[in-house]
Amino acid sequence: MEKRGRVLVVCVHNGARSQIAEEYLRRFAGELLEVESAGLEPGSLNPHVVEALREEGIDISGKSTRSVFDLFRQGRSYEYVITVCDRKAEENCPVFPGQTIRLSWPFADPSAFRGSEAEIMERVREVRDRIRERVRHFVEEYRARTTDSEIRSAGVS
Repeated sequence: MEKRGRVLVVCVHNGARSQIAEEYLRRFAGELLEVESAGLEPGSLNPHVVEALREEGIDISGKSTRSVFDLFRQGRSYEYVITVCDRKAEENCPVFPGQTIRLSWPFADPSAFRGSEAEIMERVREVRDRIRERVRHFVEEYRARTTDSEIRSAGVS
């Protein structure tokens, strides 16, 4: 098997958006990509996100959050660093070594949602679904680039 691409998904607390994106990247492209997620200020998992992913058959209840700065200090490198927080927060993300493509996918922060449990869950599901579709699109593009690259390196035109 060829080497898999490496992706890091970053948000503020690593408790919601980055966890969602990590799990969908793993689900849709686990054979192609090694995926991790981390936060600028790691917190705890958002229970509404845990529930929204459980509805999709994904269990993150036992996961812990991680610091993006710990990964940076460990010298990790990634083909892609995808930020899923707002632009202001993303400015604090470290620049990882190597040739890294930085992508920005801003999504609303579920920890800021207010209202009844039903209202909060509805908004979390909307964010989950938007992230899932953005990940699907990214994976389709990644597969196409990988296939095109393999064809060119094999000398097929």
